[in-house]
Amino acid sequence: MKNIFLSLLVFVVMSLLHAQLSDWEVSFLKLPGGSYGMFSVFMLIFCSIITGTGLLTVIIFRKNYYSLLRIAVLFEVIYLLFLIISGNNPFLYFSKANHENLLLLMTYGNAIVVFPIMFIFHLLYLKINSLDSRR
Repeated sequence: MKNIFLSLLVFVVMSLLHAQLSDWEVSFLKLPGGSYGMFSVFMLIFCSIITGTGLLTVIIFRKNYYSLLRIAVLFEVIYLLFLIISGNNPFLYFSKANHENLLLLMTYGNAIVVFPIMFIFHLLYLKINSLDSRR
């Protein structure tokens, strides 16, 4: 049961990181608030769907997802798969350079930013568990 709660925590943290990064990207690009002001909320809803899908996957295949890193990889694979399925083309920016297409490219880049953060959490989690097991 610890595995399910740990995976839920990882999924929630990664969802919040993706939503926060998308909010920073919209403000960095100075996109209009009317059409892009709610983009971070959209990303949070999008990541909530990914969280539900990932949690269901972890529940079904409980023995395969025993580490924090595997759960983070599962989230990122589902995230990138859902972005591809939704029709977001990351290479559209290179043919038509504007801020909207750069935002689409940056949503793919979020996976490159969030995964190393989760890898650092994984290393810290392993270090804490190894210190706890020595006692």
